[in-house]
Amino acid sequence: MPQTPAAPSKPGVSGALLAVLALLSAVAPFATDMYLPAFTDMADDLDAGAAGVQLTLTAFLVGLATGQFISGPLSDRFGRRAPLLLATSVATLAAALCALAPNVGTLVAMRFVQGFTGAAGIVIARAVVADRTTGQAAAKVFSLLASIGGIAPVVAPLAGGALVPAGWRSVFWALTGISALMLLGALFVVPESLPRARRHSGGLAATGRAMRRLLTDRGYLGHILTFAFAFAGLMGYISASPFVVQNVLGLSTTAYTLDFAANALGMVVTGLVNARLIGRFTPQALLRFGQGAVLLGSAALAAMLAAGLPAAAVLPVLFLVVSSFGLVMGNSSALAMGRAPYALGTGAAMMGALQFSLGALVSPLVGLGGEETGIPMGITMLTAALLGVAAHLLSRHAPPLPPQTATPQTETTAPQTETTPQS
Repeated sequence: MPQTPAAPSKPGVSGALLAVLALLSAVAPFATDMYLPAFTDMADDLDAGAAGVQLTLTAFLVGLATGQFISGPLSDRFGRRAPLLLATSVATLAAALCALAPNVGTLVAMRFVQGFTGAAGIVIARAVVADRTTGQAAAKVFSLLASIGGIAPVVAPLAGGALVPAGWRSVFWALTGISALMLLGALFVVPESLPRARRHSGGLAATGRAMRRLLTDRGYLGHILTFAFAFAGLMGYISASPFVVQNVLGLSTTAYTLDFAANALGMVVTGLVNARLIGRFTPQALLRFGQGAVLLGSAALAAMLAAGLPAAAVLPVLFLVVSSFGLVMGNSSALAMGRAPYALGTGAAMMGALQFSLGALVSPLVGLGGEETGIPMGITMLTAALLGVAAHLLSRHAPPLPPQTATPQTETTAPQTETTPQS
């Protein structure tokens, strides 16, 4: 069905709704970046060591990966609001239990629950946008979501660093407050965007067929692997940097927080520049440029950390690598979704699940060398960069897609019509 006639019936996304959806989409950076400055204090207080504390990040990422496959189908069956409100309520409770955790085992368990339920905010926020917009309007809203969401990785570590003097538990009490704010926003601002007439319970078979088709598409598979390996390299940096920057390079907690925020801001700026350059260069060309920068920078970083060079030499290279992730992840995700016009929701879920699964795998690996070495981080980031280049080569000679064969049965989060939403 042509999209143009359906467009007038789409109610669009208001400023207030956009703000709440952006907050819901920022679950990951808030729940990861905000407590990174407290890693060293947590390791001491819980007597857990670097690997034990990094396992709390792994548990959150595993929950985030698996939760996407549950919350999406549930929202197609029961509507958007009910699963969102239930999941956000549980996520708020899990955040509070993290703050009260008596040991690292309890903290790991509650972090998994926090990630599993927090995934609903990411998936359902995207579904609500797709329900209420179409065409260029949808592209604009998704772009705004990404831009607003890019602020979270900058704000979160700054806020976390400011809270560290009050103890690491204060960070999780702050996360509890943020989750409660998400819950209030979902309750009072997010409407029901999927009418009862369009809800269904028979989508598992169609989803399975779409997944099999996507996994046999060399182009799609290569692009999601490129995206996921870039995220794995980024997670290697995120999970190891508190120890590497503070213990190995000698920066204070405040200096580390500022450096982390600067790197995150560099990634946001690179993403904005990438959006401006799309008209002049192809996404493939920008992706290759970004991968080259990540690969060369990661090789230099690994060599510098192995040689024990000072922070003045290491940090600029680290900034280059992290900033370049914006080029790789933005373009590879767009290219992957371009290979899945018949199953956008399934394609997005598979990409997200692979992304956070690899991130969960990488997080404990960078802690194997202990708290006083940066070599595992350098090797991990370099390995991820090499694997990302290999994945991109897999997609280079993929056959073109056949003519448009999108089927509404395989894509449940991109409806063709819209009814008046209920609050």
